[in-house]
Amino acid sequence: MSDGERPAYRTIRDWAGDERPRERLLEHGPETLSDADLIAIVLRSGVPGENVVDMARGLLETFGGIDGLLRAGPKALQRTRGLGPAKAAQLAAAIELGRRAQGLTMGERPDLRTPERVMDLMGPRLIGARREDLFCLALDTKGRLLGGINPVISGTANSISLRPAELFREAVILDAPSVILVHNHPSGDPRPSPQDVASTKAFTAAGKLLDITVEDHIVIGTNSFVSMRREKLGF
Repeated sequence: MSDGERPAYRTIRDWAGDERPRERLLEHGPETLSDADLIAIVLRSGVPGENVVDMARGLLETFGGIDGLLRAGPKALQRTRGLGPAKAAQLAAAIELGRRAQGLTMGERPDLRTPERVMDLMGPRLIGARREDLFCLALDTKGRLLGGINPVISGTANSISLRPAELFREAVILDAPSVILVHNHPSGDPRPSPQDVASTKAFTAAGKLLDITVEDHIVIGTNSFVSMRREKLGF
């Protein structure tokens, strides 16, 4: 091939059966496919001059991998070449289903006695989130989750409006002996800020007045977390 020539464009239909992502998934399982292959199956078709797998590779490159896609959101996806409202919605829905499915793997009453187990439960919900949410997970006497998993306070990408009365409301209703606080840093850096340390001290003191122990405060970033109790920050 001479300089300046490009490889001949091949549509997915031109590929051998065992090369096509959908057929390989059905034959060998989804774990054998690359990120681009899985995205290609969701998108189904490419654009003129670019097959769907190449289009998926371009998406990953544009957004900086899977982590970037988690952060992108439907509106950002729509601004990408080849992704109209329908394809952007398909991809955003697939990502959200993955988050929810991972969050359910721990069962209805997950044991949250270690920071790693908290990360297993909350990481899929918070990694890649574009706003900062604070959760107060009510626990029973055996460290198992009581109630739901819903943010008690939602904020911007940089701060949370802290209200102790709202924070402990569900724990008081459920008569929970203890809670674990969890929030995310949209920046991806899980290191607690001075404000995180100060608010943890305030929440711990408020919990004592209600006879509720704050067991830990977990800060989640991109595929990593910090246990503030383990690091002796605010405790």
